[in-house]
Amino acid sequence: MTALGFLCPSHSAEDDYPRIEQLLGSDVRVELVHTDAGEDARRTDALSRLGTPERLAAAAQELRHAGADAVVWACADGSFGYGWEGAHEQVRSLARTAGMPASSTAFAFVHAIRELGVGRVAVGAACPEDVTALFADFLRADGIEVVGVHSAVGGAPDEAAVLSLARSADRPEAEAVLLPDTALRTAAHVPALEKELGKPVLTASQVTVWEALRLADRRVNAPELGALFTREPVVQA
Repeated sequence: MTALGFLCPSHSAEDDYPRIEQLLGSDVRVELVHTDAGEDARRTDALSRLGTPERLAAAAQELRHAGADAVVWACADGSFGYGWEGAHEQVRSLARTAGMPASSTAFAFVHAIRELGVGRVAVGAACPEDVTALFADFLRADGIEVVGVHSAVGGAPDEAAVLSLARSADRPEAEAVLLPDTALRTAAHVPALEKELGKPVLTASQVTVWEALRLADRRVNAPELGALFTREPVVQA
């Protein structure tokens, strides 16, 4: 049994995680613990307060007691909002506190892009333009070429709206489309998104769970979760 731990600052799309757990198979368990979300972090001046060591520490201890093999801070803007170096320090601190391998949704996107072997991406986010721009800067810090950035404040509550967001973000030269908002329910829609766009689509909950599996040294073949979950070598779900 592989136990994956996630720290979430909100309840917006938490049902994505049990859905993904079902798709991964009976020997993968998902543990979800909520942190103190504090104020609305969709403002750039609030991002640095969302994922402080103090806020993550108590929740991380819960995951440790639950027997998690790895922990991921499941918040995109609360990780890339710290900048490249700050986000590294954030996960180092989390790993020390939790006593296990740690990462964040921001780095999950970076590692997933490397896994797919793509270099040019387009970004579509349901958040303000200045916050989305911070994510694009984070990707560029790792040498990833961001060929398009689209913001649509207000969220995307259903499959049609998520697809509209992805379409609006896509560019012909993009090799993959990224939807970094952890408040969007996307786990059920990835195959439809990839079929519509004809390229890999990376979403927040999808890459966050994949990152936890990577930290736990697991590979699971789950095509229902998109191209990211069809890479070799695999352990059949």
